[in-house]
Amino acid sequence: MPFYEIYHHCPLSISQQDELAAAITDIHAHKFGALKNFVNVSFKDISTAPRYIAGKRQTSNQIFAWVRTGPSRTQEDWNDLIEQVTKAWDNICGTPLPQAKGRTTPDTSLRMVAVMGGLVAAMEAGFVIPQAGGDAQWMRDNWEAFKQRADAGEQEFVDMVKDAQDRGLVEGQGDADKRAQQRLEEMLGWGDSA
Repeated sequence: MPFYEIYHHCPLSISQQDELAAAITDIHAHKFGALKNFVNVSFKDISTAPRYIAGKRQTSNQIFAWVRTGPSRTQEDWNDLIEQVTKAWDNICGTPLPQAKGRTTPDTSLRMVAVMGGLVAAMEAGFVIPQAGGDAQWMRDNWEAFKQRADAGEQEFVDMVKDAQDRGLVEGQGDADKRAQQRLEEMLGWGDSA
C-alpha cells in the first residue's frame, strides 16, 4: 500500500536501515490500520548524487511517502505521521556513525519528510489494494485467500495473518467479532467512533 523512500547522504548501517524500516512500518500500520506486509520501505544512498536547494549544491536526508488518501485520513493524521517518522529517524539515525580519523562527520539531520497522496490504484502480492477507508471490507473479502497462502507456507502471508490476528484486526465470534470490527474501524478513523 504505502511506499516510503529514504534518500540519505549520510551513511546508514544495515542495522540502522533495518530498524528504521521496522519503525516506519509500525508507525504506518498502527496509524492507519494497514497490514504490515503491505508497507514498503526502500533506501537510496545519494551521497554521490548532486542535490540542489535554492540553486546551490547541498546535501540532505529526505523521506518521501506515496500513500492512499481519502476522507478517513485527515491533515492532522498526516502531520502526526510526519512527526512520528521524524522522531524515528532522529532516534535511529541522528547519531553519526564513527568516522575514520581526519574525516568530517556527515550531517545526520532529516531535512524533509514529504507525503504524497497520489496512489490511485495498486496491486501487491496479487491483490488489488482498496481505496483508503475500504480496508475493513477488503480484509474480509480476501481473508480466506490470505489464510490459504499462509497455510501453503508463504512466509509473507504467515506473518500477515499473525499480524492481523495479534492486533485484533480480524473478525472473531459473537462479541469478539464486534470488538474486532470496532477496533479496526477506530484505527481507520471511521465507523461509530469517528
